[in-house]
Amino acid sequence: MKIRNPHLIRAAGWLGTQVARGLVRTLRFEYRALGPAVVMPPQPEPEPRSVFLLWHETLLLPLTKYACPEVSTLVSKHADGQLLGTLIKALGLSVVYGSTNRGGMQAVREIIRDVTGCRHLAITPDGPRGPRRVVQPGAVYIAAKTGMTLAPLGVAYRRPWRAKSWDRFAIPKPCTRAKVVSGRTFTVPPKVRTEDLERHAAEVQVELDRLTRIAEHWAETNRLPECGPHTPCAGEQEPHTACADHTQDRP
Repeated sequence: MKIRNPHLIRAAGWLGTQVARGLVRTLRFEYRALGPAVVMPPQPEPEPRSVFLLWHETLLLPLTKYACPEVSTLVSKHADGQLLGTLIKALGLSVVYGSTNRGGMQAVREIIRDVTGCRHLAITPDGPRGPRRVVQPGAVYIAAKTGMTLAPLGVAYRRPWRAKSWDRFAIPKPCTRAKVVSGRTFTVPPKVRTEDLERHAAEVQVELDRLTRIAEHWAETNRLPECGPHTPCAGEQEPHTACADHTQDRP
């Protein structure tokens, strides 16, 4: 059953915010840059302006961990998106309503008018309805027309609960490992041809798939599967607040 009442939506958004923050505080969070360091919120640098890309199923931790007014999030206009938008605003981010794969490129052009003033943008390139883990060209088009750099992120949790939704939405279990990795970034020519959008989207797809595999392996085994240059994020081994015995979660 969809929630339509605006008062219920606001109440559900507030409650969801409290639950998400409490859960994320228990997680054993680490971040690695497996390439050029990506300056992550809540203190992102003004330049380059970035479009952070992550799969729809992994939204929970990034929305809670990296919430800051410098980042706007793209949210669908449908009823579920209205609820998600309320939660996102309560976390401290700004919201742009639209979709990179619904309504065609005209809809994406309308989105661009709203994001040109944003410092940074977060997009789930397979959202809001899928297909799961498939990059839509709309995200590439937004990067081209705004001059933003595409910054894919791999996000994973150790043995999360999974919702029975199109994206198999991941809910991390309390006190378990949560890993984020960044890698190659992408710039898209401002005058990119329509026929080239798919090629650029395919390149981003390869990198997002790679980073996701690395994050998932790291979350499950506590070992990075690839050895390469990496730059630790400030506070990357941030202690959690609710669990004392880390050894219980080791494989």
